[in-house]
Amino acid sequence: MNTAVRCAESVPASTSSVANVLSVAGVDPSGGAGVLADLKAFCACGAYGCGVIVALTAQNTQAVTGIHVPPTDFLCLQLDTLFADVRIDAVKIGMLGSATATRTVAERLAHWQAPRIVLDPVMIAKSGDALLAPEAVAELREALLPLALLITPNLPEAGVLTETRAPENPREMRQSAEKLRRLLPDDERWVLLKGGHLPGSEVYDLLFDGDRMMEFRSPRIATRNTHGTGCSLSSAIAAFLGRGFAMPEAVSRAREWLHEAIAQSGALDVGHGHGPVHHFHALWSGVR
Repeated sequence: MNTAVRCAESVPASTSSVANVLSVAGVDPSGGAGVLADLKAFCACGAYGCGVIVALTAQNTQAVTGIHVPPTDFLCLQLDTLFADVRIDAVKIGMLGSATATRTVAERLAHWQAPRIVLDPVMIAKSGDALLAPEAVAELREALLPLALLITPNLPEAGVLTETRAPENPREMRQSAEKLRRLLPDDERWVLLKGGHLPGSEVYDLLFDGDRMMEFRSPRIATRNTHGTGCSLSSAIAAFLGRGFAMPEAVSRAREWLHEAIAQSGALDVGHGHGPVHHFHALWSGVR
């Protein structure tokens, strides 16, 4: 189906205005991941983007060379000032960096009763650099997972969260999805386990709510331009959720959009490592 058309068509929005979607994450100066990529994904998928900065990175398409975490008081101030004024329809959480930041974000989002939280448990950059301190993992499990409507771990992240070996095949992915779902509250919550690390000609993902195990498959695209794919997918899902779509449809639409963003990434020339996806492939189709 034409992704450009799907992003533009009328939707069952929960409000009469454009959805406001918030990214709570770090900044990647190259724009391929983190808040900058999240804002592009929100816009491309029909939502207005807001951003709260948890961490600053010195980063390009090849490596992360430094991380700076602003004071906790300022993180609180960003969140409280934004929520006091702006209606937020969905939240995407990405890189948090430290246990203190993780706890602070959880406390403030709970205070403001933030809706439709999509948690992408960012732990390792595409370059292999660590983005989440080990002591923050327990805080993420205990403080943030209970708030999330959806979590979107990849296979290595699933292994860390469940304290087991990362899944190595579809059968183990199904078992891992069940373990991950048990980490969430008993009411309607979802796990999207991303199988991009598995070999093969297809990308295989699982969406599970404790009852329904839904499979999503798409052809694997041969490209190095995969920087920020996890950030962009979770952000696209948050945008569609904020616009009023039910979870399975939001995930399906977000995957379709990302698949085309990866397919069209060769139109960009950003860096010499893992390049970004083409967030605006539908909007820039006539740009030369």
